[in-house]
Amino acid sequence: MFKEKNLILASSSPRRKALLEDLHISFEVSSSDADESFDKSLAPEEIVMELARRKADAVLKANPKSYCLGADTIVYHNGNVLGKPASREEAFQSLKGLSGVWHAVYTGVSIAADGKHTVFYEKTNVLFWELTDEEINAYLDTGEPFDKAGAYGIQGVGRLLVKEIKGDYFTVVGLPISRTIRELRALGFNMPH
Repeated sequence: MFKEKNLILASSSPRRKALLEDLHISFEVSSSDADESFDKSLAPEEIVMELARRKADAVLKANPKSYCLGADTIVYHNGNVLGKPASREEAFQSLKGLSGVWHAVYTGVSIAADGKHTVFYEKTNVLFWELTDEEINAYLDTGEPFDKAGAYGIQGVGRLLVKEIKGDYFTVVGLPISRTIRELRALGFNMPH
C-alpha cells in the first residue's frame, strides 16, 4: 500500500515514467495487470480510453487513497490497430505499411481518485519517410521496435523514420504530458510547482 494522496503510474512504460520524472513529480509505479484485449469494432479513441481506464481502475482498487494514472497508446492506420509486434516479421510489415504515409497515434489517459474519474485521449498524426527494406531491417536490428505500438519509438532511433508530425509529440511518446498535468490539477492533485 502506498502512502495517501500520492500519484501512482499504472504502467511499466519507461517512457511514461521518464516524462513524469522530468517534471520532478513524486510518484510510484504499479504496473497494472488489467485485461488489454479489446473489441476491434470500437473506434481507436474508445479503445485507448477503455484500456487506460481499466489500468487506472485496477491499481486504484489496491490503492484507494491515491491518484492513479493509466495510459494506453495505439497506432492506427487504414482501419487497423497496430499494437506491439509479436515477431520481427510483424514489425517489418507494420513499418512497411507505414512507409511514406500518414498514420494516427492515439493515447488514452485515465486518472482516478476519491470517486473522481477523468478519461480523455489525444491524437497525433505522423508521416513517415519512404523507407527501403534495408532501412527497416537496420531499424529492426536495433531491437527498439519490439515493445512499442506500431513497431517504432519516436523518442529513440525511430525518430529517423519520421518526416512530419501534426499534434502533440508526447502523445506519440505515450503520455500527452501537458494535458495530463492539467487534468491532474483539475482533480485536486497538488503539483510541486
